[in-house]
Amino acid sequence: MKPAIIVHGGAWDIPDEEVKPHREGCERAVTAGWAVLDGGGSALDAVQAAVAAMEDDPTFDAGYGAALNAAGEVELDAMLMDGASLRAGAVAAVRFVRNPIVLARAVMEQSEHLLLVGEGAWRFAASQGVALCSPEELVVERETARYRQLRSQASSTTRQFFQRQPRGTVGAVAIDWHGHLAAATSTGGTPLKLPGRVGDSALIGCGTYADDATGAVSASGWGESIMRVVLAKTICDLMGTGFDSKEAAREGIAILGRKVQGLGGVIAINPRGQVGWAFNTPRMAYAYKIHGAEVVTGI
Repeated sequence: MKPAIIVHGGAWDIPDEEVKPHREGCERAVTAGWAVLDGGGSALDAVQAAVAAMEDDPTFDAGYGAALNAAGEVELDAMLMDGASLRAGAVAAVRFVRNPIVLARAVMEQSEHLLLVGEGAWRFAASQGVALCSPEELVVERETARYRQLRSQASSTTRQFFQRQPRGTVGAVAIDWHGHLAAATSTGGTPLKLPGRVGDSALIGCGTYADDATGAVSASGWGESIMRVVLAKTICDLMGTGFDSKEAAREGIAILGRKVQGLGGVIAINPRGQVGWAFNTPRMAYAYKIHGAEVVTGI
């Protein structure tokens, strides 16, 4: 099997002035993941490397540069899943951790659980030697300014943020030389979310899913709607019934819009290594690389 990887940097109304940094950030992430695959590494290692690169990039709403919740704090969600074993690890509403995808991997491999949240998640991080940081280290001035602007508005809804405000959930899916699939997703969630809110990214089958028998998917968008149609698993099931990755991604987004008036985007890869993507927001940043071809970026 020839390896392939595709990443996304969020589905929303990306303004023209932010197109270039989103393209470049996705290209750096896919390059980081490809380096793992090209060296014979696993799909799981590749998606972790790609997502960690985007968590470190303040362009995106993940890790450093994430959106602020209603209390003016950064709370992060992340998950990764191994398609070969169906093992997964996730963290939600976690603070003090710059790279929650690294912590999610520790949950998968060093605990008997799938999901840890809040204080329990960062205490587990400390016990496992996962690097911690101060809350202030995750905040960028751009998000502080946006927080103040949104707080001054008379009313707002989570749905509107994917039409008018920046949202940059990140994700990656990959297939390695052995034909194994993996998916990973990381986010700071919607701005002004209530403290403790958990979105789709950390919920198995909603924002993230991988199964060697069907495919791997990572989603971005209005989490409350994505959860209601279990979007990632829905798309994987479509690939399992004969849809190729592009058709399944388009059909999944059609279901999201038709059934719950949801907004979002997805990336997908099937067991044959075909990549696909679809979105019903104005834009979604993405990049992919398949064996023998150059990196392709889009938005």
